[in-house]
Amino acid sequence: MYEIREGFLEISGWKIWYSIAGEDKEGTPLLCLHGGPGAPHDYLKPLERLSDERPVILYDQLGCGNSDNPHDVNFFTVEKYVSELESVIKALKLSKVHIMGQSWGSILAASYYLDKKPAVVESMIFSGPVMSMKMFEEDQRRLLADMPKDFREIIYSCEESGNYSEHEYECAMAAYYKKHLCRIYPWPESMDKTMEKLAHEVYEYMQGPSEFTVTGTLKGLDLTGRLSELDLPVLYTCGEFDECMPETTKYYHKNTPGSKMAVFKGASHMHHLEKQNQYLAVISEFLSRAERS
Repeated sequence: MYEIREGFLEISGWKIWYSIAGEDKEGTPLLCLHGGPGAPHDYLKPLERLSDERPVILYDQLGCGNSDNPHDVNFFTVEKYVSELESVIKALKLSKVHIMGQSWGSILAASYYLDKKPAVVESMIFSGPVMSMKMFEEDQRRLLADMPKDFREIIYSCEESGNYSEHEYECAMAAYYKKHLCRIYPWPESMDKTMEKLAHEVYEYMQGPSEFTVTGTLKGLDLTGRLSELDLPVLYTCGEFDECMPETTKYYHKNTPGSKMAVFKGASHMHHLEKQNQYLAVISEFLSRAERS
């Protein structure tokens, strides 16, 4: 069993919670960035199994989970979260690091590297990646079109009225999530914890009211034109039924020179939970190769 150390970092006057598993291991640390925006670290805890090789670091972004919440939407921007990530790396005194960004975390990881060009980063993993919000929205609409007609009508009706709290809407969303977010039922405990603690204030401000309706500050974000600037080992991963569709992930991969891609059969957005052993094996091999290159 791996040992875990938890604590808080003082970042710009706020307390940011973090944990380190396998702190005594010699491999280059893996820093994991959670998605959402606003979905705290719990659902990423299975990655701590990689701490038999290297330190595995999780943290809750500002406004999420165990970290402080300023209750001020002006703090919930890509630029501020990039600055926070840079500060976390410096505060933990990481001289080299691999970064894994899941979902929104992929935006954060890519933006950090593209904006800062940090020499400390040895490789990047984008799991269930989003590099273009327009392409993400198009993916959701394509997947929604394959849902039963009654579910589609409920979702379209609630979107038109702006009433997202209807019980029927929640049921329709649950059906969508079972197909494209996490196909394990019931959800693993780590997933339940994340969803129970979801920072709705962050999610709604940056994303919008739902996966289908992007009205937040991320709308219009597009990093695809800069993917060629990711001049380090990069791995893209997605599930066969991922809400970040394999076709879109392949587009990102093809526009990132030298990158690798892995698709997990029978899995969805949470393929790191659904195909845990396979996923960890792929990540372990990629990190080992990146360190030898």
